[in-house]
Amino acid sequence: MSQLKKILKKILPQRWLSLVHKTRAVVACLLYRFPARQIKVIGVTGTNGKTTVCHLIAKVLEEAGFKVGMATTIDFQIGSKQWINKTKMTTLSPFALQRFIRKVVSQRCNYLIIETTSHAISQYRIWGIPYDVVVFTNLTHDHLDYHQNFQEYRETKGKLFQGLATSLRKPNTLKVTVVNRDDPNFSYFYDFDADLKLTYGILGGDCSAQNILYKADGVDFIVVTSKGKVLVRLNLPGRFNIQNALAAVAVGLSQGIDLPTIRRGLEKVRGVAGRMEKINEGQNFVVLVDYAHTPDAFQKIYETLIPIKKGRLIHVFGACGDRDRSKRPIMGALAGRYADFVIITDEDPYTEDPRKIIEEVAKGVPQGWEKKEKQKKEGVNFWKILDRAEAIDKALSLARENDIVLITGKGAEQAMVVGEKKIPWDDRKVVQRLLKERLTKEKDG
Repeated sequence: MSQLKKILKKILPQRWLSLVHKTRAVVACLLYRFPARQIKVIGVTGTNGKTTVCHLIAKVLEEAGFKVGMATTIDFQIGSKQWINKTKMTTLSPFALQRFIRKVVSQRCNYLIIETTSHAISQYRIWGIPYDVVVFTNLTHDHLDYHQNFQEYRETKGKLFQGLATSLRKPNTLKVTVVNRDDPNFSYFYDFDADLKLTYGILGGDCSAQNILYKADGVDFIVVTSKGKVLVRLNLPGRFNIQNALAAVAVGLSQGIDLPTIRRGLEKVRGVAGRMEKINEGQNFVVLVDYAHTPDAFQKIYETLIPIKKGRLIHVFGACGDRDRSKRPIMGALAGRYADFVIITDEDPYTEDPRKIIEEVAKGVPQGWEKKEKQKKEGVNFWKILDRAEAIDKALSLARENDIVLITGKGAEQAMVVGEKKIPWDDRKVVQRLLKERLTKEKDG
């Protein structure tokens, strides 16, 4: 099937490809009888933070007594049932998505939350789904291999907002936009029509934050809204997770949920799989697995970890093949600047040569040198290791007490794509296995 898609892309003009995509979406909606018309739909879009925002919104809705269906990069949910997303697709293909929505509706869920990508929008995967709430997280450097430029990328995201006001109206349901005031693209997304427009941001907006206290395993802050204030003890670390939480607050308020209930929902999120996820097998250093795969995501993680780290930061990462090549040296430069040890490795090469990808990332590492002690020398504090398991093992071997080993790029994904094949892979399981082996050797030795 994937080979057929590649052939069609080569021989068909873009307008014909769009027609093929739309036709599939129309047929899927007809086959499953437009199930999204029977449920309130919340869409979350943006470059980073989508999955976490979806999970935070879900907990807020559940705390208010609603039954929730959800589809994200990492998992699916229908009520109390959750299972892993093994498709390597954030937003499902039209037939799979409509089938999932029909199941959500048949299980009498009150809300459906869809993590919505620019690919899904441009390929009509979400055609026929009348959204009721759309959330914008942020827009940064990503997917420029697919979209011709940043403006096209933004305009594609904007189509989700553009279609909101004119989409099918459901009984007693407002059309709502929730937009991040901290993002430079705020005005563009805020200007789209809606019955109710809510904004959020750390420094300002309808939902903002005061008295922020950063901790190693979370952050405390006071949520400020027109409905009052409430102290939230969020179990997710970092400034960016304050923004994610505020987005969920805004969605909760738009659905008539009170602040105490929203607070309880937020505080029940103990973590999101593959998002700053700690792997602990009893070692005396911290290991974190995260999905970060863009320069902006790297920057936010560094800003979170550097102020709280007690030891050194060891970063293992790579770059995805057949995707935006321009971001590769940028990520290398950021690692060169902020990490004490840099290990570049393989990461879903697809049809590209993984060695060439690694070299493109590595070219950026010297650009990050700012201080003499941060300079990277291959074989001393900078390595290029093709095998991802070996790269992770190298990082673990370097780690000392209080160090942080950061492994990014795949998060909770369940496969590595090499050529046309999906090879079973989970960074978290690899780390667990290697840590156990290392700790067993230490005990026996």
